[in-house]
Amino acid sequence: MNNDFTLNNETTKYGIRGCRCNSQRMLPVTDWLSDLPEDVKEHELVEVQFKNTRKGYYRNTEHLPLEKGTMVAVEANPGHDIGMVTLTGKLVELQMRKNRIDLSRYEVRQVYRLATEYDLQKSQEAKSREQETMIRARQLAKSLGLQMKIGDVEYQGDGTKAIFYYIADQRVDFRQLIRVYAETFRIRIEMKQIGARQEAGRIGGTGPCGRELCCSTWLQNFYSVGTTAARMQNMSLNPQKLAGQCAKLKCCLNYEIDQYDEALAQLPSRNIQLYTQDTVYYFFSADPLRHEVTYSTAPGIPANLMAISADEAFRIIEMNKRGEKPASLGGKQTTANTEGFDYQNVVGQDDVTRFDKKRQGNRQQKNRRR
Repeated sequence: MNNDFTLNNETTKYGIRGCRCNSQRMLPVTDWLSDLPEDVKEHELVEVQFKNTRKGYYRNTEHLPLEKGTMVAVEANPGHDIGMVTLTGKLVELQMRKNRIDLSRYEVRQVYRLATEYDLQKSQEAKSREQETMIRARQLAKSLGLQMKIGDVEYQGDGTKAIFYYIADQRVDFRQLIRVYAETFRIRIEMKQIGARQEAGRIGGTGPCGRELCCSTWLQNFYSVGTTAARMQNMSLNPQKLAGQCAKLKCCLNYEIDQYDEALAQLPSRNIQLYTQDTVYYFFSADPLRHEVTYSTAPGIPANLMAISADEAFRIIEMNKRGEKPASLGGKQTTANTEGFDYQNVVGQDDVTRFDKKRQGNRQQKNRRR
């Protein structure tokens, strides 16, 4: 069976081609257990992905030869839907356990068959109406005076049902809206609320790093991001620079948090003071990647700052435990960064007036020369 299909006027195998803002163009992830025959035979569950990040878990009761990237027709309510297999074997159970899905409460439907050319063509015809349906749905919601926004529309593979993704700050009574949608579009209607992160992933865009948004290219699951991640990486707690296109904290703050957490575990505790023969030093800041710690002679104030390696700090701590005090820390003296230089400006978030002072100075010099 040929699994190639046409998507947005481009024929690509399994719909995956590079890093694009498209529901089926996620960067591939290697499943190292997919080629084990005993792994597939012993587990019937498969993970199927539909438009954007919507996924479902189904049983391969017909024992079809499924592998990652295979297009299948699965059971829906009502009718059937067309999706792509993204995970097979034992990893499906581990993924469900990770997502805290209880099999006793979760309705596991079945995989009907491998998607035929007719199924793919009909699914593509349904998806071609999504943009027009979304625009019309927004107009109808606005005419009813509802404080909500239709962010996206997803048609089912057989074209008998559509999911309307909406964004709203408050609770919305859309019972009348559903009746209007059903009469206008002649399909079954399902309303699903999404957040700002999901909206950014569906719309797409370019981040301050110059690349396409992670949520619309390869990021398939959203995890909570807190300011703790920024503090651990010694980043400026500026909301305007830490926020992404969705006005939430950037997802990339979590990318290196494990490395910083591991590096911080190798540094001395900030609650431990270092005692020398002349004074007491308090923890001021740390550079986990350089494996350095900066101490101050006053708690919480940058006074007589001294930067030493973590190994040297541990050595002095052991000396203090034995009742010994070194003559000095023996590190390099440093000063606090009072100018507030922020290395994040290199990604294109500088102030638009950052060159005004320099230009004004150049003009004064020209006038003096004249």
